[in-house]
Amino acid sequence: MAQVQYIGTGRRKSSTARVRLVPGNGTIVINGRDVENYIPFATLREVIKQPLNITETLGSYDIHVNVNGGGYTGQAGAIRHGISRALLTVDPEFRGSLKRAGLLTRDARMKERKKPGLKGARRAPQFSKR
Repeated sequence: MAQVQYIGTGRRKSSTARVRLVPGNGTIVINGRDVENYIPFATLREVIKQPLNITETLGSYDIHVNVNGGGYTGQAGAIRHGISRALLTVDPEFRGSLKRAGLLTRDARMKERKKPGLKGARRAPQFSKR
């Protein structure tokens, strides 16, 4: 018999996370590695668990994540977004609390592009009067 699983996709900056929630005891596996081994910062691990804490489902689901692109912070944000979306498929009643916490909104902030004539997005060449 096929096991029940809930799927959600999350994005942040240049990171994309594909998240699967499977009923279990609360283990989180990211790209085949345990969350403690994959993400070295405790604060980012808390960011990942935010949707579970808000919906009080921490320890109810095993979470399997495939994430690529970006760095630790972007990937943690993408995973959080993916978990939030997957929890919506679990129970649509979670929408209110997740939306109030701002976890369903895709963070649209991106790196600003470099402009011609400048050294970076806004950094201009050094000015000299003579």
